[in-house]
Amino acid sequence: MKKVLALLLTAVLVASVFAGCGSKKAESLTIAVPNDTTNEARALLLLQDQGIIKLKEDAGITATINDIAENPYNIEFKEVEAAQVPNVLKDVDFAVINANYAIEAGLNPVKDSLAIEGSASAYGNILAVKEGNENKDTIKALNAALQSKAVAEFIAEKYAGAVISVVENPGDGYDASVDYDALAGTTISVAASPTPHAEILGVAKTLLSAKNIELNIVEFTDYVQPNNVVESGEIDANYFQHIPYLLDFNEQNGTHLVQTVVVHVEPMGIYGGKQTALDLFK
Repeated sequence: MKKVLALLLTAVLVASVFAGCGSKKAESLTIAVPNDTTNEARALLLLQDQGIIKLKEDAGITATINDIAENPYNIEFKEVEAAQVPNVLKDVDFAVINANYAIEAGLNPVKDSLAIEGSASAYGNILAVKEGNENKDTIKALNAALQSKAVAEFIAEKYAGAVISVVENPGDGYDASVDYDALAGTTISVAASPTPHAEILGVAKTLLSAKNIELNIVEFTDYVQPNNVVESGEIDANYFQHIPYLLDFNEQNGTHLVQTVVVHVEPMGIYGGKQTALDLFK
């Protein structure tokens, strides 16, 4: 009888071990990604570059998790508003975060990310205005200030690769075709996210101030209102988004916004939450 009980106990223990192994294997890793169309696609493309997932062949810059063709690691995706992704990092295994929100959260995209975009040129951050206003002298003056050597040097020194200027031939910050004397006393209003856009605009503000032009920087923490206030005419321009996002926003909302200049790129990165390395994907 004792022998039978011993055998039964052994069988139960073995079954428990195998059941535990099975449940461990069934557990999925969780990765947080931005939930807006273009940034979600960008995040998924970065994960694909790392061999973590594979997207459908026709998936492009508007891809969503529904376009994942292969998910060999049984990833569970947590779609979160872009600004909130850093806040859920501690609750997920990994998160793909926009550089501006990573910086705001105290993360260094160059040092702290486990993987970072090799080239983000398609996602250049732009100054945007309502269609028809792009040739106004106020906007041309702001364009020139943002394309200045002073701004390019500030970006390089302040962000050390976390934000990268894409202005090929930075100037002195002024447009020879603009009558700055006629603009003296004028105020230009710009909607911007706090980091890095409002900080970069601070340099442009100094340049414009030398010509007695006031730059009023209005900070927003979301991706919707900055476009709405420019569309309504409440604010002259905005500086917070990349080109694919603007194009998608216009299409989805019937707005009429256009880019004027491309200023910088912010490489998106993968950050560790509960996990500290990407080695488990190799």
